[in-house]
Amino acid sequence: MSSSGLTRRRGAGGAGTPVANDGEGSNAASRTNSSYNVKDNGPETNYENGENGHKIAFDPRDMSESAERSKQPKLTMMEEILLLGLKDKQGYLSFWNDNISYALRGCIVLELAFRGRISMEKDPSRRRFPPADRNIEVIDDTLTGEVLLDEALKMMKQSEKMSVSSWIDLMSGETWNLMKIGYQLKQVRERLAKGLVDKGILRTEKRNFLLFDMATHPVADGGAKEELRRRVRNVLTQRTVVLNDSQFLPENLEFRYLRTVCMVCAAYAANVLENALSTLGHEARERAFAQTDELLADYSQWPFGKKATTNGIGANLPQVVSEEVGKAKDKELQLEVVAACLSVFTRLDSLL
Repeated sequence: MSSSGLTRRRGAGGAGTPVANDGEGSNAASRTNSSYNVKDNGPETNYENGENGHKIAFDPRDMSESAERSKQPKLTMMEEILLLGLKDKQGYLSFWNDNISYALRGCIVLELAFRGRISMEKDPSRRRFPPADRNIEVIDDTLTGEVLLDEALKMMKQSEKMSVSSWIDLMSGETWNLMKIGYQLKQVRERLAKGLVDKGILRTEKRNFLLFDMATHPVADGGAKEELRRRVRNVLTQRTVVLNDSQFLPENLEFRYLRTVCMVCAAYAANVLENALSTLGHEARERAFAQTDELLADYSQWPFGKKATTNGIGANLPQVVSEEVGKAKDKELQLEVVAACLSVFTRLDSLL
């Protein structure tokens, strides 16, 4: 259980690129099979009788994916972070943002933990190590219906057990081990943007960048992004945080408040948080960033810190998150992964 390999780059974003440039890798032949006790998701076909008496073939995995989507918010955490970072009209990310790619990989691990696919390895000796350096394992290999999540889930299922920080590093391509370079995920930002196009949030256009044309993805549904901004401002500026029911955060969604706290912390790590705070005055923005620092400190440890905020913002958050955790005692190993991901974000040089 070693800590993450490479030192994070310093600065509030380095030489970023438009959405299309995100160097990441596909599954490598070098991965070894592990002894995970998971079911085989091989092709299978079921049949049901139609109205005219003919049998209709269907893949039961499609049914499970539809059921999965009905229980989840419309956007994944990765899509929310990308949406916050995109320029509304231009449709691409800041050229100077060098942190978002790494943060997006962290969001993949967060999302898998929230969906009950991965958890910390149940080993009492793990407590000798910091949360980020503890091994994770697949506990449910059922497909989520989200391509990036399923790709990462398959890699984790087929590989040796590794720590949270190792997985985020490997999926980001930050390794000197050539045998593991294939764990790097390819074209994450572009694939997320295309997913948002499919969901009607973005649209695709062609823009000329000096000598070449590139696909960009301006915002098509401004209401979706504004709802996301409101949620961020709600958490970071209101004394009492109340999250209203919406398709982006359904009332029956598990861990609604904890999930929102993690989204805010991930946006901070990805250097896109300020995009949600642009309507605030200077002092209000500074208080919002100070509140984010407190949230990151409280929720990057396990068990989560439950201290009240010093500035009075989000005074009810410790209680409501504690209630959410209390209702899911059997999922504490999954929530430990959540804390570990946030602790990895605290290591980013841009936040130090």
